[in-house]
Amino acid sequence: MASFQAITTPAAAITSHQICGNKSSTNGSGVASFKAAETVIELASMFKEKPDPSNLVFGTAFTDHMLTIEWSASDGWQKPHIGPFKNLSMHPASSSLHYAVELFEGLKAYRGVDNNIRLFRPLNNMERMLRSACRAGLPSFDKEELLKCIKKLVEIEKAWVPNSSSASLYIRPTLIGTEPSLGVKKPSQALLYVILSPVGPYFSTGSFSPVSLWADPKYTRAWRGGTGDCKMGGNYGASIYAQYEALEVGCQQVLWLYGDNHQITEVGTMNLFLYWINENGDEELATPPLDGVILPGVTRQSIIDLAHEWGEFKVTERYLTMGNLTAALKENRVKEMFGAGTACIVCPVGRILYKGNNLHIPTMDNGPKLTARILKQLTDIQYGRIESDWTYLVQ
Repeated sequence: MASFQAITTPAAAITSHQICGNKSSTNGSGVASFKAAETVIELASMFKEKPDPSNLVFGTAFTDHMLTIEWSASDGWQKPHIGPFKNLSMHPASSSLHYAVELFEGLKAYRGVDNNIRLFRPLNNMERMLRSACRAGLPSFDKEELLKCIKKLVEIEKAWVPNSSSASLYIRPTLIGTEPSLGVKKPSQALLYVILSPVGPYFSTGSFSPVSLWADPKYTRAWRGGTGDCKMGGNYGASIYAQYEALEVGCQQVLWLYGDNHQITEVGTMNLFLYWINENGDEELATPPLDGVILPGVTRQSIIDLAHEWGEFKVTERYLTMGNLTAALKENRVKEMFGAGTACIVCPVGRILYKGNNLHIPTMDNGPKLTARILKQLTDIQYGRIESDWTYLVQ
């Protein structure tokens, strides 16, 4: 039987879950939430042509409708509104534009083999969004009411959910501060909105082709005590420069390192997993721990849960360094390495450029048996080929 080992978070590492976790259990700080039952629906009079599912580019096509919910400190949450997709009108001094007082989420709707539409563990996304809102000083809300609103929106846009096992409808909930002043403070106004986008494979090379990574410690994605464990735009915008430098040296993504010992943290916008024989000779699936630097991904947790349920090898949340990896490669102890996230599900790693050396990662040489197995299990659940309480039925 496998064992599951969770690495204790260092005392100095305070995570957003520790700060805001108790506020995500209901609707946060007691703020009266909006109610999905009060949603005002205004249907569009003109409709866009739906794109070919085989030619989708991630995040470039959008559906006909969107959800908006306004908030102010004086009046609280207003009624949810589903209406035609349109541009936002904002004050030029809005706090989201100047101080990145904003956050977002990402989840998907899948059209199953039975033609039913499912979401995958959506309450996990709602809970993470609440923690991000707390950390950003943005208003709280009832996570289940937001999920009901999203369900209404997806029901209206059900024709936009691709009839394809390699495509889905991406759901992007967003919460922004619209405080119309230049003061650095909690916003007195905010806007929560949700837009939908039909998407195919995240990477241009395809959904299951290995990616190459550039590992250089001169750039840091996140740090302890920061906001790396929240889904905030600032974390992503600050990574773009390094991403382009990775492309210049012939790599597709950045392998983010942290600290003097070059801890491995994330892969681009994905969580990372290493399937190997560890230093003690144990077969192990390892991923970095949630110490405030790592985003608590829904796919990450699902992989941990699946592997633990299988009980075939050790499953560990532990620190991994480039020293650990290079030593394991020299001793032929690495089996597979892959990234994991909502956009890509899982993505094999084939090469890492580190200190001028190309490290061959034998993921594809080994099948990749585990990566492929995880992909099949998760997609079988998402597309309804396997019954699971991880799915939330929309239709």
